[in-house]
Amino acid sequence: MTIVLTVCIGILLVAGALALARLLRPGTSVADRVVALDLLLLLVVMGIAVFSIGRDTGLFLDVLIVVSLLGFVGTTTVARFIERRGV
Repeated sequence: MTIVLTVCIGILLVAGALALARLLRPGTSVADRVVALDLLLLLVVMGIAVFSIGRDTGLFLDVLIVVSLLGFVGTTTVARFIERRGV
């Protein structure tokens, strides 16, 4: 089981590096950066889930729900801002 968890963490780290590269790339629009930030938040949530599975505990499930809800609210808020401002 530890091999599977290690592979999952490795894949999440590679995906996080690619999302961070997209976020920091010059010349990207605000919408692209918001999508990259949303992807990074999703990867953090998945990382917490993998950590919770590795520890064989359900204590982090509340944290997952709160982080997911905050990410959703943040993304929709920025999307409404972009729509109104026309950025």
